[in-house]
Amino acid sequence: MRILEFTTLAVTGFISCAEFGSYAFVHPVLRRLPQVQRVEVEQGLLKTFGRVMPVGMSFCVVLGISSAVDGSVTRAWAWCAAGSFVAALVSTVIVNVPINRATGTWDVDHPPIDWQQARTRWEFFQGVRSWLLLTGFVLVCVASTT
Repeated sequence: MRILEFTTLAVTGFISCAEFGSYAFVHPVLRRLPQVQRVEVEQGLLKTFGRVMPVGMSFCVVLGISSAVDGSVTRAWAWCAAGSFVAALVSTVIVNVPINRATGTWDVDHPPIDWQQARTRWEFFQGVRSWLLLTGFVLVCVASTT
């Protein structure tokens, strides 16, 4: 296995699994928390995920495109994977990032009146992003094995 192929599998696997795990297992629990605790946890997650995921998701795009261009894996699958990573990053930048920025500034005791609607919108696009990243990772795996 080549270094680019290994790195693509490892990085895209880590990022997609972290995001999908957050979507599938963490955020459903957060929705049941009282307002103050939920906003506090959301702000805490911004400090952890918010430091790693922008770099990681961007790196997924770079690695996906690099693998497709390199041609050492099945190109059609690799391009589909790259497209999935690009779509995840674009939806994140357009929808999730602005909501994250706003969430980080909220007073936990007095968030904006529409805070739940904002978080619901964020969660919907977290689902979109998570499925796109997971799909991209599966496609990277297929590209590496065919």
